[in-house]
Amino acid sequence: MSLPHTLILHGLGGSGPAHWQNWLAGELAHHGGSVDLPRFSSPDEPELSAWLDELRSHLAAMPAAGSAERVVVAHSLAVLLWLHHAAGEFDEALRVDRVLLVAPPAPDFAGEPLISGFLHPVLDPTVVRRAAVSTRLVAGEGDAYCTVPQAKEMAEALRVDLDVIVGGGHLNIDAGYGEWGAVLKWVRSGRTPLTPR
Repeated sequence: MSLPHTLILHGLGGSGPAHWQNWLAGELAHHGGSVDLPRFSSPDEPELSAWLDELRSHLAAMPAAGSAERVVVAHSLAVLLWLHHAAGEFDEALRVDRVLLVAPPAPDFAGEPLISGFLHPVLDPTVVRRAAVSTRLVAGEGDAYCTVPQAKEMAEALRVDLDVIVGGGHLNIDAGYGEWGAVLKWVRSGRTPLTPR
């Protein structure tokens, strides 16, 4: 089975070299997969409009629909970015097959001024289904940016499946998420539910 084309989207500050997103990109490339791991402009002081433009340019650069499965994996702030993208003007050419939204900040999270411009995305299942054939949400228990009840509310509002990773925190390197085999399996085969590292 051929690997999908995978677009991996980082959150605030980017993903460091030990982060599972970089590990995932390396594993996919090692197995012959096509991977795009862009670094958004001003990752430490993000601007929604700039990141949206950059996201859409990377989506437009993906292989044509039907030539390869198109997959997006977003972490943290990139989850809110994806939701803003989904609620924007629809372009069929930018629609993807599968999206994994990992460790989102709560949509009204007030603890980080740097992400204030990304807050309060539209939580509309119609636009999420318009942007991707299928979408899945993954949250870590004990995440300082989003409680499990908040993640459940988000999943219910979007009408998407939710995996809760026990003890997962923000599902980043600080929580021990360097290598994460379950996310690689999901990219390769759509295997669910997502499990701890």
